[in-house]
Amino acid sequence: MGTLTLGLAGAGRIGAMHAANIASLRHKSLDVRLLITDVAAEHGRAVAASAGAGFLPDLRAMFGAGLDGLVIATGTATHPDLIRAGVDAGIPVFVEKPVAASVAGALPVLEFIRDRGGVVQVGHQRRFDTGYLEAKRQFEAGELGWLHSFRAVTADMAPPPVGFLATSGGLFRDCSVHDFDVLRWLTGREITEVYARGSNNGDPAIGAVGDVDTALALVTLDDGTLGTVAATRYNGAGHDVRLELQGSRSSVMVGLDDRLAMRSAESGVVFPAGPPHAAFAERFDAAYRAEMLAFVELILGERENPCPPEDAVAASRVADAAQLSLETGAPVKVEG
Repeated sequence: MGTLTLGLAGAGRIGAMHAANIASLRHKSLDVRLLITDVAAEHGRAVAASAGAGFLPDLRAMFGAGLDGLVIATGTATHPDLIRAGVDAGIPVFVEKPVAASVAGALPVLEFIRDRGGVVQVGHQRRFDTGYLEAKRQFEAGELGWLHSFRAVTADMAPPPVGFLATSGGLFRDCSVHDFDVLRWLTGREITEVYARGSNNGDPAIGAVGDVDTALALVTLDDGTLGTVAATRYNGAGHDVRLELQGSRSSVMVGLDDRLAMRSAESGVVFPAGPPHAAFAERFDAAYRAEMLAFVELILGERENPCPPEDAVAASRVADAAQLSLETGAPVKVEG
């Protein structure tokens, strides 16, 4: 059995999760070896030790160790340079969304990747969730008929630190971009217009840094189908991520299970019976694991790229339009 070596840049919350998932990853034909680097060396060494991985002081040392693939889980501002470094090293790259802090900043990166024939997979984990995959299968098989409407929800149980929100780019770019991506991926349609509104009834500090704690966007697809994309930081019932697809023949909901963060007001109804999810990492645990296995399969040439950077930038364009609509109070066309 051979060995495949992955490098992980960034050992923060997402990086530590990826490290644990890579450590437990099983592939039919090889073992996976993990090396980690982080500017916070002491913390990085602790994450590496917990994952049974090696720790190296910087990216240069990591490339010198002979990587087969690079996983980027650092801050957004570092993504473009690290993507370029991985592509220049001639290895496939996995990067957490987004490709860059803005669409304008991402376009030169896309050109760089194309010019050098690079392989870059972006982390949109909902594409690997079994519920979203089944909804996509039903839609593509014609079981739903034609869509007359859709409703997407991303609701955090509690907001992250205000310091993070100050640099996140806004609720639509941080949270709803996942909904925009999965809608494009699932329906095969482009989002052409968004009309957004937002509110702040929670911590005033969120508004003070220019963000909102709750937002709703009316979304139009290129065939005229209408739907809504909602997000909030204050869903005290639990972490709630859902997608309703309502069609001319049938309807389906992703996230309708015993851990749904919702309770019925009808007499005698006990569903859902289980405890709600507390956070996104728990809700999408299996999807994150499947995503990393897919990256290994991409490195080995066993599958097509499940989330190319062009798709991620297209979703970011929609998030930018939603953010602009939120700021101006007017509908905004999504630029192609």
